Amino acid sequence: MKLNRLETHDRYQCFIKQSFDIASCCQDLINQRPFGNHPFYIFAHARTEEDGATKRLIWQPRLTKPKAQTNSMLFKAYPGSDLIKVIWMIPARELWGQYTKGNVTENQTVLESIQDFVYYRKKLEQKEPDDLSDEQIDAIYRELSLESKRKQHIESLYSKPNSSEESSVSLGS
Repeated sequence: MKLNRLETHDRYQCFIKQSFDIASCCQDLINQRPFGNHPFYIFAHARTEEDGATKRLIWQPRLTKPKAQTNSMLFKAYPGSDLIKVIWMIPARELWGQYTKGNVTENQTVLESIQDFVYYRKKLEQKEPDDLSDEQIDAIYRELSLESKRKQHIESLYSKPNSSEESSVSLGS
């Protein structure tokens, strides 16, 4: 097999650069602490734009584990620490061959994720031992909802004009 060294090197550099972007996106979400100090999942999945060709990666913090799907990644973040656990990294089906042993883009984590997705999907989707209970998750979501309503109420108080500030116009006779 003939390889173009420059093209292979460029693809490898692109692959390496992508890894750094993943880490920075995860760290940005962890720094936001969407659920306070509670551990949470970071679900990254690609979606196609309305033009039908452009794809974007959506990064979603979650308290519950989503169903495993192709073209997605799932991490578990622990705010207050530098620990990020990789749960899965499953590329689109048509790209699976690129990650096999012997390829420049070989990746053990991706290979294991694909194997688990094909043969042990329930293992990927089962709760982690350190997951919060359903009651704890509900309480966190209720608190977030109340906080959002409080913020909206405060904003509405400051955005309404005060009746004493309204000016009156007198018409001369």
